Amino acid sequence: MTWEITKEENLIKVIFDGRLVAAVAPALREELLGRIGEGTNLLFDLGKMTHIDSSGLGVLVQVLQKTKAGGGKVVLAALQPGPKIVFDITKVSRVFEIVPTVEDAKF
Repeated sequence: MTWEITKEENLIKVIFDGRLVAAVAPALREELLGRIGEGTNLLFDLGKMTHIDSSGLGVLVQVLQKTKAGGGKVVLAALQPGPKIVFDITKVSRVFEIVPTVEDAKF
């Protein structure tokens, strides 16, 4: 998996490409948690994410918790059918705001 992170004012946009699994979860966790500050909002573009496992879900949930604690918001955009099944089965989809496209994300 690769990811690209850009920042504009208080918005961090992360574009994922590939499989968000245990092999990459620690590095992603460290990088994201290190960038979150007061009032930070995050937009995860999942249009190219092909798979996610429990480790990947754990990273996203930790980021969500830290972001909310700092007064920010997390939005997931363009969740694909394969990964969506994992979100739905684990009920993690209930804790995230999920929108169809990046353009639909509102902060």
